Amino acid sequence: MAASASASTVSGLAGASLASRPAFSTSFARGSRVSARNPLMTRNLERNGRITCMTFPRDWLRRDLGIIGYGLIGWIGPSSVPAINGNSLTGLFFSSIGEELAHFPTPPPVTSQFWLWLVTWHLGLFIVLTFGQIGFKGRTEDYFEK
Repeated sequence: MAASASASTVSGLAGASLASRPAFSTSFARGSRVSARNPLMTRNLERNGRITCMTFPRDWLRRDLGIIGYGLIGWIGPSSVPAINGNSLTGLFFSSIGEELAHFPTPPPVTSQFWLWLVTWHLGLFIVLTFGQIGFKGRTEDYFEK
């Protein structure tokens, strides 16, 4: 496909034909040039130039290390019940770690049972930690009515 001779050459992203176009235009704003502004780049001079948001709570995570401990204990307990052919999920996961460490420099193959136990064990742990966070914080902040 041959390029026309009247088309201007664009070198990189700052070519002459791209620089003359407006940043944003619609049929609603005819003839006017509307440029999009990045809200993170606007400075609030009343706060010494720091970007602030007055409605977002500063302690949004509401971190409590007790929840991590209780969640870990709450997951290790049920996952240690021998429910999978007389073996527990924790036991299968830890034994697969030992089997894979036996040939350490080589990584576990994709078909190894290690990946199944790894994903299952950690998925269960993260679900228990998430529900523990919701339940514990919901109870302490009176989200649940009696």
